[in-house]
Amino acid sequence: MKLKLIGGIIVLISVLIAACQNDADQDFKRYYTGGAAIYKQKCENCHGNNGEGLTSLIPPLTDTAFLKKNRDYLACIVHNGITERVLTINSKAYEGSMPANTDLAPMDVAKVLTFVTNSFGNKQGTITVDVVEKDLAACP
Repeated sequence: MKLKLIGGIIVLISVLIAACQNDADQDFKRYYTGGAAIYKQKCENCHGNNGEGLTSLIPPLTDTAFLKKNRDYLACIVHNGITERVLTINSKAYEGSMPANTDLAPMDVAKVLTFVTNSFGNKQGTITVDVVEKDLAACP
């Protein structure tokens, strides 16, 4: 009987803690966890499990300054890919291409960007689908 009561109290406390999270925290968790799955499927093979990239061929995703400076352009990179452009990341030039991910809906792009910009030492908050749609409309 005591064991049932303790189990019930633990469940009640867990429910109360979850209910105390605000909508922004819950949205962030949804975007982040969804983005982690997309990253694993679409990005990890090239950019690595820890966003480390591949020597001089594929840039790392660990340069917070680059991600912040180019935040409005990140959706374009993910969705449209890169061809014939040099990126300088961590003071190192990367020249080459990245395939487009035109099969990703704006929501999926927002999720993967939220994951990347909050992983590998980065902490930039949620990138919403509204922001991604605006950024995609402005792609060169």
